[in-house]
Amino acid sequence: MSVLRRGDIAGGLLGAAWMITLAITVAVAVAFVIGDAVRPHLGAALLFGAVIGVGTSAPRIGPGTMRILVAVAVAATVLFGVGPIRLGPETGLWARLLVTVGLAGGFAVALGATVQDLEPGPNDRHVFETAVIRFLTGFGAIFFTAIVAIPFWVMLMTSFKSRAEQVANPLDFGIDLSKGWALFDSYYELFTQFDFGLYLLNSAFISVVTVLVTLAFAIPGAYAVARLRFRGQRAFSRGILLIYMVPMIVLALPIYIAFSMTGLRNSIFGILLIYPVTTVPVALYMLQGYFRGLPAEVEEAGLMDGLSRLQVIWKITLPLSLPALASVSLYVFMIAWNEFLLAFMLLDDPSKFTLTRGIAALNSSEIPRQHLMAGSVIATVPIMALFLGLERFMTKGLAAGSVKG
Repeated sequence: MSVLRRGDIAGGLLGAAWMITLAITVAVAVAFVIGDAVRPHLGAALLFGAVIGVGTSAPRIGPGTMRILVAVAVAATVLFGVGPIRLGPETGLWARLLVTVGLAGGFAVALGATVQDLEPGPNDRHVFETAVIRFLTGFGAIFFTAIVAIPFWVMLMTSFKSRAEQVANPLDFGIDLSKGWALFDSYYELFTQFDFGLYLLNSAFISVVTVLVTLAFAIPGAYAVARLRFRGQRAFSRGILLIYMVPMIVLALPIYIAFSMTGLRNSIFGILLIYPVTTVPVALYMLQGYFRGLPAEVEEAGLMDGLSRLQVIWKITLPLSLPALASVSLYVFMIAWNEFLLAFMLLDDPSKFTLTRGIAALNSSEIPRQHLMAGSVIATVPIMALFLGLERFMTKGLAAGSVKG
C-alpha cells in the first residue's frame, strides 16, 4: 500500500482507470448518437491513461498546464486513429470532433480533479484515499447515469423512427430533425388509432383513487400501532411488512379465480378493490415509523384541552405529518401507475385498460415497434416528472420517520 501512495504510481493507476472508463462511455454515447460503429480499444486506453497519469505527477507542472497537455495528447491520439477510441474510415468530421472533445476534455477534467493533491513522491494516506474516493465517486456517477439514461434514450429515439428506418439501421439511435413534426407521428397515431388517451385517464383515475383509499386505511391503522396500546400490537406491527413481502405471483391465481367467480374481473371496480390491498401494508409501515417520531406531548396537550382522539389526529397529527403523507402518497401513486401483473391478469376489455396493460397490447408483431416505444415514453415521463417535482417531500418524509423525536 505504501508503494501505491507514490504520486507517479497512483497517478498511473488512476489515469488508466479513468481512460478505460471514459473510452467506453464516450464510445457508447457517440455510437448511440450518430449510429456508426465506435469502438473503445482497451489496451490503448490502459497504456495512454497510465502514461499520462504518471506524467501528471511530474514536478513543476501546474494544474492548468497539465490539463492542456492531457487534452492535446488524447486529442492527437484520437484524430490519428491510434488512441483509446477507434473510428472507422466512414466516420465524418463532426463525429471525430465529438469523440475528441468528449474524451480529451472529460479525461483532462476527471484526472486533474482526481490527482490534484498528489505529490510526485510518497503521499500520506489521507491524500491517497481522497484521490481514490474521487475516482470512485466519478465512476459511480457515470455508471449509474449510463444504466438509467441509455435505456431511456433508446426508447425515446426508437419512438421517433419509422419502420423503414429501423430496418435500414437498427443500431441508429440518432434523431433526424429534418423530419419536423413527422417525428411525432407514432405519438399521434397512439392517441388516434389505439385509444391511448383513454388508457392514460384510466391509469390516472385508478392511481388517485388508490392513493385516497390507501391513506384512508393507513392513517388510522398506523396511528393506532404507533400511539395506542392493545393486545397483539407488537405482532400486528411486525406482521404489516410480512404481508407486503408475499410475492404477488403467489396470490395471482387465487385472485383470478375469486374475481372470476364474483364477476369483478375485467372491471375498474375490481382493480380499485385489489390495488389498495397491495399498497396499504407498505403505507402502514412507512407512516407508523413517522408517527412514532412525533412528540407525544403535543397530542397529550390537545387531549388535555378537550379535544377527542379523532380531533387530535385531524388538527395536530396530520398537519405535522404532511411530509410523510406526501412521500407515502407519491410512493403509492407510483405503485398503482406502474402495476402490470394484476392489470394484465384481470383486464381484457380495451376500454378498461390501464397504461401498462395497453402497452402490453402494443407488443405485437402486427404493430410497429415505434408505437410500443412511444407508449412506454408516455407511461414513463409523467411519473418521472411527478417524482422529480416532489422528490424533496419524499426524501424529507422518508428520513423524518427514521429519527425518534
